[in-house]
Amino acid sequence: MDRKTFKIQELDCSEECNLLNRALKGKPGIDRLDFDVLNRQMDVTFDPKETNPDKILKLIHSTGMQATLYQGKEVIENQTFWQKYGRLILCTASGVFLIIGFILHLIGPTRFSDVGGLEPSYDFPPLPVMLFYLSAIVTGGWFVAPKAFASFKRLSPDMNVLMFVAVTGSIFIGQMFEGAAVAFLFSLALLLESWSVDRARKAIGALLDLSPPLARVMVDGDFVERKVEDVLVGESVLVRPGEKVPLDGEVTKGSSSINQAPITGESMPVSKNPGDPVFAGTINQDGALEVQITKGANDTTLARIIQMVQEARTRRAQSEQWVDRFSRVYTPFMMCLAFVVAIAPPLFFGENWLEWIYRGLVMLVIACPCALVISTPVSVVSALTAAARSGVLIKGGVYLEAAGKLDAIAFDKTGTVTIGKPQVQRIIPLNNHTEDELLEIAARLEKPSEHPLARAILEEAEKRGISPSPADDFQIFKGLGAEGNIDGKRFWIGSHRFMHEHNRKESPDAHEAAVELEDAGHSVVAIGDFTHICGVLSVADKPRPYIREILAAIKDRGVKSLVMLTGDNQKTAENLARDVGIENFFAELLPEDKVNAIEKLKSSHKTIAMVGDGVNDAPAMAASSFGIAMGAMGTDAAFETADIVLMTDDLSLIPWLIGHARRTLKIIKHNISFALGIKALFIFLALFGWATLWMAIAADTGASLLVVFNGLRLLQRKPWNVQEG
Repeated sequence: MDRKTFKIQELDCSEECNLLNRALKGKPGIDRLDFDVLNRQMDVTFDPKETNPDKILKLIHSTGMQATLYQGKEVIENQTFWQKYGRLILCTASGVFLIIGFILHLIGPTRFSDVGGLEPSYDFPPLPVMLFYLSAIVTGGWFVAPKAFASFKRLSPDMNVLMFVAVTGSIFIGQMFEGAAVAFLFSLALLLESWSVDRARKAIGALLDLSPPLARVMVDGDFVERKVEDVLVGESVLVRPGEKVPLDGEVTKGSSSINQAPITGESMPVSKNPGDPVFAGTINQDGALEVQITKGANDTTLARIIQMVQEARTRRAQSEQWVDRFSRVYTPFMMCLAFVVAIAPPLFFGENWLEWIYRGLVMLVIACPCALVISTPVSVVSALTAAARSGVLIKGGVYLEAAGKLDAIAFDKTGTVTIGKPQVQRIIPLNNHTEDELLEIAARLEKPSEHPLARAILEEAEKRGISPSPADDFQIFKGLGAEGNIDGKRFWIGSHRFMHEHNRKESPDAHEAAVELEDAGHSVVAIGDFTHICGVLSVADKPRPYIREILAAIKDRGVKSLVMLTGDNQKTAENLARDVGIENFFAELLPEDKVNAIEKLKSSHKTIAMVGDGVNDAPAMAASSFGIAMGAMGTDAAFETADIVLMTDDLSLIPWLIGHARRTLKIIKHNISFALGIKALFIFLALFGWATLWMAIAADTGASLLVVFNGLRLLQRKPWNVQEG
């Protein structure tokens, strides 16, 4: 099987997708069609033995649409003048012809009812007026007619057929103004629809523009400019102040602040020094940096973000699928209803034929599902784009919708509820020692150790400006503690158990402090010489800043249950859960136990998310309704395992995500209800003869505009700030 991408200029909504589906599906050699309306492209999977791109292009052209085989970015950039502005020119011409014809019609010997009153006269206007109206119809329907003929040939009515029949019918019954108004307003509706898709397309295109086209690569000790696609992994590039980082890499020389907001949505620049990672599309602010490239142009974090956002549009929400299913039934049903309205009263009740045919045509115009069809995808694409801008990558509308219906969240403890890094929590000096003295003794004894508790003690000492030299004659007691000489005196360091098992002369004060810290879930480290206990300190993983406020905000957004999953002991889990405000937790869990915990939660909750680091939590994420991976900046595993990816470790993005998703669902419901409500109202008005053709199309165009603008409001969403509430 081969796969090719075709750029289609007129691909702006699902009606065109349906038309292409009917033209290509089932044809020899064609296996699969995938549509990307936002980029106006169609991917065709086909058997090269049975068909080829030229034959596929002919099939596309048979629908009345123009297409080119996609060769890269240049196809978009090298659009002809007509491809760029043809729709606008013809729509404008149609409007001008309509206005001129209307003015000539008004000043001529005719009644106002002839130009769109509620009781139309079915006499043809004078010839000059007719010519202007016909010109308005031709220019307004230029892009519609070929598609309507293609649908006619396949006996598959769509909105283009509805418009064509309505305009043609209005001409035959003498309602030239009505036909011209319908053609112009429908042309305007298509132009506005194309504009709205372009607006969302530009929002995504802003991501593509983040990465600079050129990089300064070191070659034989000098820097030369080269296209980023040609830069190899392992080469070094220079990034000057104010420039964008061209590719993912690691700083080898220099220090600076990097604005990572384009990728992560972070408001503050991040300090970068040798050894720190940098990412394509971020902006260097202060000093020059020399960066060794770690990923090629197609594998950068930015490239993966763009790929994910583009693929997200293929995973459609249930509401999008419902609209498509509804419109497939709705359009033929409305055509049949319009036909019945047009012929039944004259045929069976002796009513006026022209009047009821006119009412049937009005119903055809009302039947156009334009506002309904465009209402959901514009909202979903806008919401996905706004989320990506804020550092939240959602792999499809289906997961956006799930986030909007969320009623329970399970959090992995380490690295999610907590920072994921042991830190010194308390220092309790005894027997006339000070905190700094106690910390210095501990740091000198732990200097040679690589144990996580030792690293935490050394980091705390560094924070306090203590730079200890290692103890002499160092001796390790594996799993318990260590001893060493400091300034000629023998000291020891170890766990509470070490004190008991090695007769370290534990005092009541030391025992009481150790028990208190252990009850709080901390790891206790005792320090002493062979005459007394110098003091105790505790090390524990620290809860994230503002975690209690963040979890409260999640509950305020309607999530009923928050659960913590951890492999820690029951006491540690209980204390942490109480401190951060989580009511339910499961402790002492292995990875497979986390899956069982998720299954238990699913029995009592409809939609549940699992939040973790995207690596060891992958089984639990797969078992939940959807998984959320945190801190995915540059992490391939997180991109692969999670359905929603947070680019940073900022947990406050979760309440923002829930609120954003629920607002999106609300806007989608409003759009669908509004579109259907307008149609129901005009069907009622048409049945009683209170609606005209131009009123119906104006209402439909207005409805399309309103649902588009309502959906585009989601592009303006900004992340929630825990400090602002």
